[in-house]
Amino acid sequence: MPDYVYKVEGAAAFERAAREGAYTGAAIDQKDGFIHLSTAVQLPETLRLHFRGQGALLLIALRTADLGPGLKWEKSRGGDLFPHLYGRFDFHAVAWTAPIDVDADGNCVLPERLG
Repeated sequence: MPDYVYKVEGAAAFERAAREGAYTGAAIDQKDGFIHLSTAVQLPETLRLHFRGQGALLLIALRTADLGPGLKWEKSRGGDLFPHLYGRFDFHAVAWTAPIDVDADGNCVLPERLG
């Protein structure tokens, strides 16, 4: 299991969640019943497929050790195992955040500390 998994969220939505004390997910997460996360390897394709042309995003690095038993690894895109968090995450699980913008082709400059 990697030390970190990643969530991409609009900066404004994440700031709202921070004021409320916990993040319960974006609309798609709430619809699907879990928070969609990615590993560092999965992240570029996630950005290309789901965040193309979007700015004012935050990349949120979460410590897997702090996510608890709600973190499950389930088959998703292409049969790869993706991290899904059933429930919410409290902000003690956030290792760091970084602003990102995804261009119209789905490209993005990711932080070097992504690992």
